Amino acid sequence: MALLPPNLDYTDKDFDALRERLFALLKSVFPEWTDYAIANFGDILVELFCFVGDVLCYYMDANARESRIITATQRKSLLGLCKLIGYEPSGANAATADVLFSIASAMGDAVSIPEGTICATSEIAEPIEFQLLSARTIPAGSTSVTGTVEHSRNVTETFVSTGLANQEFTLGTTPFLDGSLVIVAGNGSYTEVDNFLSSTSAQRHFTVAVDQNDRATVRFGNGINGAVPTGTVTLDYKVGGGTKGNVAASAINRVSGVFTAGATPVIVRVTNPAPASGGTDRETNQQIRLYAPASLRALTRCVSKADFETVALRVDGVARALMLTSNESDAVEENTGILYIVPTGGGAPSSALKAAVLVAVTVTYPCTLTFQPMVYDPVYLTVDVQAVVYLRQGAVPATVKADIGDALAAFFAISNEDGTPNTNVDFGGNLKDADGNPLDGIAWSDVHNVVRDVSGVRKVDATSTGFLLNGEHLDVALDYHEFPVLGTVTLIDGDTGETL
Repeated sequence: MALLPPNLDYTDKDFDALRERLFALLKSVFPEWTDYAIANFGDILVELFCFVGDVLCYYMDANARESRIITATQRKSLLGLCKLIGYEPSGANAATADVLFSIASAMGDAVSIPEGTICATSEIAEPIEFQLLSARTIPAGSTSVTGTVEHSRNVTETFVSTGLANQEFTLGTTPFLDGSLVIVAGNGSYTEVDNFLSSTSAQRHFTVAVDQNDRATVRFGNGINGAVPTGTVTLDYKVGGGTKGNVAASAINRVSGVFTAGATPVIVRVTNPAPASGGTDRETNQQIRLYAPASLRALTRCVSKADFETVALRVDGVARALMLTSNESDAVEENTGILYIVPTGGGAPSSALKAAVLVAVTVTYPCTLTFQPMVYDPVYLTVDVQAVVYLRQGAVPATVKADIGDALAAFFAISNEDGTPNTNVDFGGNLKDADGNPLDGIAWSDVHNVVRDVSGVRKVDATSTGFLLNGEHLDVALDYHEFPVLGTVTLIDGDTGETL
């Protein structure tokens, strides 16, 4: 028979709750024990047991929480769970920029700028550094040449093979850039693979696992599945990447190195006429919780409407997707489908992005031969906001106006700061409430509350003329294939009648 009575409240397991239950048990078993002073030795023992129970309950709850993708909070746990379903979270990508190298005046000899030359932004403490991807030369008689730089740094490490099976080597520099590792051993060059299941004893293969700290561990075969490396193993790889490399135009303005035209020293200047692009951060924990389960929804081919949308979202640069078929619109012919895609950051998708999506749904994850998908630009519905606002005492009108603009921009943003989809907005056909029921569009009250909750706003006029969306005191209806975006924001000071 259990000493403690059954308790089905699994959230009631902390120190105070355990102490209360233990003292209730003591009162029933030892009624003569009436001294419950803190200094009592029995009380000390009870609290010691409660402390141990509290810690054990914490560990049990943590183990349960970290065993599921949807609830895990530790990146180490998420990476382990992803391995169970064969999903590999994407790492960071390095930004690139086209730069212009120049000298003050033309020289009689060429000026060589070697590969790997470091170019950086003007910050003194923590400049953002780029490396030149290929050597460039300013020809004799010329003053400039273009080149491409990348927000990365090359690292080389070596180790001596032990000749044993399943050797592992952990790279010493972070953050590792996926796909950048090149390995040469005494028995030849090695090629990266996902696993050794199809590797023969003669194939020189290796795998890479990146941990929660962006540190990569390299593993080699066992001589049966994958060849064992011999001699000195050289590992060349890159580190860096992330969105911080997407610097503005003209931000790259420093170049390191000594340059000469023949024997004459010259000063080389550098600038980037256009912004750097392509830098992305590694997949966040929240993105993993969203995308790992989605990876199982379309395994090898596209069949259902959801399959097309899921596969489209796997293409880098696609933030939202909607598949429109004859089931949703009579304007779409049978056995055809229109796949609308919203690129990351909004706007119109490039031709290259649409082509990549089409390849994904017809080649990589092929649909049936009788079905013809087409990739279209999204149809945006602009939502103009007009509001009469009353400011709090001491509020600065310009500040309140900027804060309202930022709050509305966040409400209509395509993606959240962590890269996950912003559930406030979506295609009309995908908009759902908390219970999964279809929504008619953007609720007037939701937008009204965004403005009302801004610091510095005392109240918002909620009358038929005080708060309007697209000129109406109504919700904004969305067609099935329309995607809402924020238009103009007009704010009127309710006290003065002037436009903010």
